[in-house]
Amino acid sequence: MTDRPLRLAVIIGSIRDGRFGPTVATWFAGEAARRTDIEIDLIDLADVPIGAAAPSVSPPPQVLTALSDLTPRLEAADGFVIVTPEYNHSYPAALKNAIDWHNAQFHAKPVAFVSYGGLSGGLRAVEHLRAVFAELHAVTTRDTISFHGTWESFGEDGRPKDPNGPAMAAKTLLDQLTWWARVLRDAKATTPYNA
Repeated sequence: MTDRPLRLAVIIGSIRDGRFGPTVATWFAGEAARRTDIEIDLIDLADVPIGAAAPSVSPPPQVLTALSDLTPRLEAADGFVIVTPEYNHSYPAALKNAIDWHNAQFHAKPVAFVSYGGLSGGLRAVEHLRAVFAELHAVTTRDTISFHGTWESFGEDGRPKDPNGPAMAAKTLLDQLTWWARVLRDAKATTPYNA
């Protein structure tokens, strides 16, 4: 067992122009930074230029360059927080593509979700992602953070207008995620996980 802080990769799943994901992710990273047991690696998929290139045995050079930065960061993570909107009752294609380029990096690690959107708050995207991460041998947390009517929920300062509810939701999510991350990290240190 180790006492080193847990490494959480917070992944911004949308790459569209005008997206709200960085605002939500920055708020969440700020909430997580209040804890001493966590190190945050904020990964913005807009900065990972893999485009629509599907996983292949001979990826183009620009994709190899992008993956040479992303893959080790995912490998080093003890757990993940996916920040996602809902597009057409599901999650963004860029997020699916980034996930599809990786597999073992998610094995026996926990994944939590922060979703945002209109009436549904991105929850349908989360439900689709749960099935994807089950296939990758990851454990998803029960509790999520969901912002309904996102654009009205945040102030110009990039923080929720009502900070108490989201802060309590972040604490619950982080408590669950860090429990799983610690337990799985310690278990893998003694017994390697074979997928």
